[in-house]
Amino acid sequence: MKIKSVLVSQPKPESDKSPYYDIAKKFNVKIDFRPFVKVEGVPAKEFRTQKINLADYMSVIFTSRHGVDHYFRMCEELRVPTNDNRKYFCISESIAFYLQKYVTYRKRKIFYGNGTLANLMEQIKKFPEDKYLVPLSDVHKQDIPEKLDEAKIAYDIAVLYRTVSSNMSDMENLGHDVVLFFSPAGVMSLKQNFPNFNQDEENVFIGAFGPTTA
Repeated sequence: MKIKSVLVSQPKPESDKSPYYDIAKKFNVKIDFRPFVKVEGVPAKEFRTQKINLADYMSVIFTSRHGVDHYFRMCEELRVPTNDNRKYFCISESIAFYLQKYVTYRKRKIFYGNGTLANLMEQIKKFPEDKYLVPLSDVHKQDIPEKLDEAKIAYDIAVLYRTVSSNMSDMENLGHDVVLFFSPAGVMSLKQNFPNFNQDEENVFIGAFGPTTA
């Protein structure tokens, strides 16, 4: 079977330098983008039930831009002032630079790893007496709590956003030779939006990013 079209279950890249465009040109295939999931913020009223006072935490761990956006959104909604002495620990340099959207970038207050949790933990261990806040989605991996527990670091998890299925009622079927998924939530969205989907009948190849998604 010749692959003529690919559906990527993520938003269209902002940059025209995306490797997807190189693949499309090289193999003469059509690549479409359609996010199967979207991120919604947890309302302040619902967040209060978690009994977490954001002002109590002077060290915050960020593993995604979503975490950054919704942490500062919640701070604004709850009128929690941005403290110049608060420390931010980011899993990557790109997330650290993204913080400039909300705070003045100061090297002594912003720490980042090389994209791996193990590397970020080396930064966190330099401040073992701090109590950390970890903004996360309602569905998240357990590797962060596990690493913090192993290092005997005090922390609390704040669920500030959730991943939900996008409304794809405008599509009768997938209509592509290949569909690429990047998270279990994307697969769940497929089942919710296309409850009668049959891979064999539609003759669709499915690609998955990572063993958890597979």
